[in-house]
Amino acid sequence: MNRAPFGNSLSRRNVLTTLAAVPAVALLAACSNSGEEAKAADVKPADPSTPAKPAATPAAAQVPQSSGDVDMAELLKPGALPEKQLGKDDAKVTIVEYASMTCPHCAHFAMTTFPELKTKYIDTGKARYILREFPFDPSAEAGFMLARCSKDNYFAMVDVLFKQQPSWVGVNNTKEALLQISKLAGFTQESFESCLTDQKLLDDVRAVQKRGADEFKVDSTPTFFINGKTYKGAMSIEEMSAIIDPLL
Repeated sequence: MNRAPFGNSLSRRNVLTTLAAVPAVALLAACSNSGEEAKAADVKPADPSTPAKPAATPAAAQVPQSSGDVDMAELLKPGALPEKQLGKDDAKVTIVEYASMTCPHCAHFAMTTFPELKTKYIDTGKARYILREFPFDPSAEAGFMLARCSKDNYFAMVDVLFKQQPSWVGVNNTKEALLQISKLAGFTQESFESCLTDQKLLDDVRAVQKRGADEFKVDSTPTFFINGKTYKGAMSIEEMSAIIDPLL
């Protein structure tokens, strides 16, 4: 099974000390996992607005093609970290997203599709949404760790980090950029550093990522599991509705 970059070399080093050293070239591969060292010339991400299924007609809301099936009972078994969920446990539709905080396609989905998905399906009790960490680099690990340290404000922190992605991903001083964002979310210098030097939390975030890769064959972000079907890529609300509506 392919492993995300940096997994071995940073296994016993805290994220805080690695943020300044993250090369911008590595962050270009944040939405995919080749299993090899990423090179900028090799990274050919799809346009974030590209439908998950290229043949889908944007206006016709054609159902995107699933890339496989998973056992939902296995998928929903507890992992290394408590689930971060929105919506009712008994909703007819369950959506599990594996995302990376440094992935521009994940940010695109979060800003353009998710708000309407939440209003139309999650807030109405029709669907529940679970977000799982799938970081490909130390900056993504740091973002998720800060979200976890935000406790009840997990989703709010994720939302801010996605919206502010250009201000902290691939910049000269990622640590300082994240610190400034974190201060606006209520972190102090001390709590910021305490969070990013928490080795157990880092190990747990990596365990969530490893389980996704090993057990459910996640190799790119965003990857969605909707009632047992796998969908890869950032989908529009029309495409997600085309999947969800027949399940209600």
